[in-house]
Amino acid sequence: MDEAHREKSPWKRNLTILWGCTFIAGIAFSEIMPFMSLYVSELGHFTKAQVSFYSGLVYAATFLVTAIVSPLWGALADRKGRKIMLIRASFGMAVAMFLMGLVSNVWQLLALRALQGLFSGYISNAQALIASQTPRNHSGQALGTLVTGSTSGMLMGPIIGGTLAELFSIRDTFFITATLLVIAGILSATLVTEYFVPVKRDKAATSQGHMLGGLLSQFKNPRLIIVLLFSTMFVQLGNTSIAPIISLYVKQLMHNAGPVAFVAGIIAALPGISNIMAAPRLGAYGDSNGSSKVLMVGYLFAMIMYIPQGFVTSIWVLGFLRFMIGISDGALFPTIQTLLTKNSPVTATSAIFSWNQSFQALGNMFGSLLGGSLAGLFGYNVVFISTAALLMVNFLMLWITQPALRIKLHRA
Repeated sequence: MDEAHREKSPWKRNLTILWGCTFIAGIAFSEIMPFMSLYVSELGHFTKAQVSFYSGLVYAATFLVTAIVSPLWGALADRKGRKIMLIRASFGMAVAMFLMGLVSNVWQLLALRALQGLFSGYISNAQALIASQTPRNHSGQALGTLVTGSTSGMLMGPIIGGTLAELFSIRDTFFITATLLVIAGILSATLVTEYFVPVKRDKAATSQGHMLGGLLSQFKNPRLIIVLLFSTMFVQLGNTSIAPIISLYVKQLMHNAGPVAFVAGIIAALPGISNIMAAPRLGAYGDSNGSSKVLMVGYLFAMIMYIPQGFVTSIWVLGFLRFMIGISDGALFPTIQTLLTKNSPVTATSAIFSWNQSFQALGNMFGSLLGGSLAGLFGYNVVFISTAALLMVNFLMLWITQPALRIKLHRA
């Protein structure tokens, strides 16, 4: 779609609808996390070690399959359109969620978590649809706004899921989650408008289109694309490494006294609140002043905010620092997506967002394993320090391999 058609497209209405749908999808993805290990323990007579092992498998299964199939869905989206991918993902995951509420053993649950990963792609296709239809001079603000939907949904999901599990039951929560996904699918089918032109490729490109190597041949600066994809993985790895231990860390800071679960839920939700406030503004600033400046400063800000989290003695200070992390997320994720959009040909929009989802899924998988392992071996503070160190590595990777980002930062 050329720039003239982008201006005439209903991108603002699509953005509003898809913000709500990605918020629903974010809740659906994350609200079962607080009680997944409890659900696993109900499915058999397991030791504590077995519950931990099976919970890790169940948690990672979705992300592993997502990382594998996302590029394939992206290639299909380039031929058939993003809207149909939204419908496919929402209804497919709704079926998987509904069946999870009916399982009788852990292996059935593991298979259905893998099935959930197979039907993944709602958020990445929503991002690709908005990126392909939004005028380029508004793409940073639009993607910054859209990402607040999924991010805030994912961060608020555990609170909502824990509440639903208390009010009803764990199995009922799966049924409620499936219903939410059906609603997202209906809204996508009836209210989202897409003016789609199938991507035409020659036979050589088609045969390699689902492979990253073949995809990168379409880009003027393939090294930038690779670095940005790894940046997605590093940022998501950092976020996810904190997730397994945050409630335990809150429990330690509160000396196991008071409403630990409630406070942990609030602490978990704070980054989502600040993300909603910051991401659209940072996206608009990047559109006017350069996305690279927002990205590089975002990394530095995140590192500064992560390190002291491992040494706090007050729950209030932890809450403040977690709130600040939401601002850094609002700078990093949307800006990476904006740079991918602005440096991608139209023929590769869906494919590159699908690969971006694959790297995000890998970050989820590796982050959860890293956070739990480091906390068990060395303590909670090492998790925060290692997260800051990984972001430093990512920052240096961008700084060294992409001089244009460095130059723009000096000029700003």
